[in-house]
Amino acid sequence: MTSLLRTIVGRCGEIFIAGLIRLCGRRHARRDVGWLLGPIGGPTIGDRPYEEIARAEHLSIERVATTGGLLPDFTLLGSASFDPGQVDPRIRDFYENTARYRLDTWATAHFPARIALWLLVTTISRRVQQLDLPLDGLDTARGITSEIILLRDASGALRYTGWFRRRVSDGGVLFTGFYMTQRIPRDAAPCVKAVFPMPDGNATVVLRPVNEGTGLRLTSAGTGFGDAGFYRVQRSGDGFRIWRVGQLHDSFHLYVDDEGCVRGDHEIRFLGIDVITLHYRMRSS
Repeated sequence: MTSLLRTIVGRCGEIFIAGLIRLCGRRHARRDVGWLLGPIGGPTIGDRPYEEIARAEHLSIERVATTGGLLPDFTLLGSASFDPGQVDPRIRDFYENTARYRLDTWATAHFPARIALWLLVTTISRRVQQLDLPLDGLDTARGITSEIILLRDASGALRYTGWFRRRVSDGGVLFTGFYMTQRIPRDAAPCVKAVFPMPDGNATVVLRPVNEGTGLRLTSAGTGFGDAGFYRVQRSGDGFRIWRVGQLHDSFHLYVDDEGCVRGDHEIRFLGIDVITLHYRMRSS
């Protein structure tokens, strides 16, 4: 696909997505969706949102942190429905000390969803430098970088943990993410909230923790707005237009293999169809 054609198709895709958000989403005042608020992106993403959010919210920022993890304390997820103590300590250590881990990643993009994913990635994701998902196992054969970025308020309290991942082979940005715990209207139990800035909006995934033996599953399966799920957020005046994409489901399964290595499988499904599966091996350095 030529550069001009890619730009035209990408622009058409952006208009189509904006139309879906307008058609399927609802407008909400900022005060009514505090649980869903998160960093908003500019025209291009890359690693810019970390510096932009630090300036906007008067936060200190620590790039390439050597300590810290996606969750400052894994027990923050504890509730009547989830027992952090049942989870293998090595999985808990990964979440609390992500900066100490190196990642190996393999991907399987499933047919026929792979066609739509290829169009999305090659025409939009690579241009805005966000969610440039691997389309082939060889895309990440040379590995990926894994940078933990800590953003703290004036008191020193952690406001966000950033997790910035790129392909070593070409620098493509897999994920520019912000991670935190969050209580949501339809579930009193704490969830994991991951926010991925997009131009003038973001994609936010709210994930409920589930015990699976000594493993952990994080799932976006929910029952409606205010529950776990995938939310596409777009700025609209002084509020937001928000589309909970009920047909799009994320599931992360973390476990320890026979060699004592932490592994993770990230499955994305749309309309019940497998879109992509990302396999991770996490090794402490």
